[in-house]
Amino acid sequence: MRRVLTALVLIPVVVSLIFLANAWVFAVVVAAVACLCFHEYRQLAAAYHFGPIHPAGYLFGFLLLFADREPWIWMAILLACLASVSLAMSADLSHCLPRAALLVTGIVYVFGCWKCAIAVRAHNPHWLMYTLLVNWAGDTGGYYVGRRFGHRRLAERVSPGKTWEGTFGSLLFSVIAAGAYLLVFVPTIPLSQVVLLTLAVNAAGQLGDLCESAIKRGAGVKDSGSLLPGHGGMLDRVDSTLFALPVVYAYLSL
Repeated sequence: MRRVLTALVLIPVVVSLIFLANAWVFAVVVAAVACLCFHEYRQLAAAYHFGPIHPAGYLFGFLLLFADREPWIWMAILLACLASVSLAMSADLSHCLPRAALLVTGIVYVFGCWKCAIAVRAHNPHWLMYTLLVNWAGDTGGYYVGRRFGHRRLAERVSPGKTWEGTFGSLLFSVIAAGAYLLVFVPTIPLSQVVLLTLAVNAAGQLGDLCESAIKRGAGVKDSGSLLPGHGGMLDRVDSTLFALPVVYAYLSL
């Protein structure tokens, strides 16, 4: 019940931000959410016992988030700068490389993916709404189909509750719900592209869910946090979206 109530509160807020907020208000909200996600990521990373991730990650994350240039240029700069920071700040030199890797991965994973949300919305708010619908519909389909028909485990070590049946249910629900939305509100896209894109975005989202589950398993925790009742942490709620956004951004760019 708490999970449903939280969703009922969050969904209208998110939809209002997508369609009603001006560009700067939206960017500030995205930045705040990114900081919450990065905070939870830092807590997970600290559980790997290589030392805490340097808080300069927030600063470099903001540079990535609000940079005017294409994000991969900034990613290259971040890789060099943050690796140097980690090398200089590590008391135990055997932890230098793992700390640098955790830091750079976290910034690209969180701030880099949220940067795609700003770019996708700037192209057309309906594209961002579509991206979220792919994951929302996919989560719903995966849960109910998996619960009713699921028998074959998808990745038992990482997420024991996920099944192949649930995976296909997630794909089907996404194509029906999000695909229909895109055909109505962005009617210039051919049906074949809508179906293929939706399948790709959903697959990316499911992979993002599994990757975050693997990170939590490695850290020895069940949830990334407790911010959202019934959902866990912010990172638990947006893990699929973080992987889905770059796919939509790539489609719109290429």
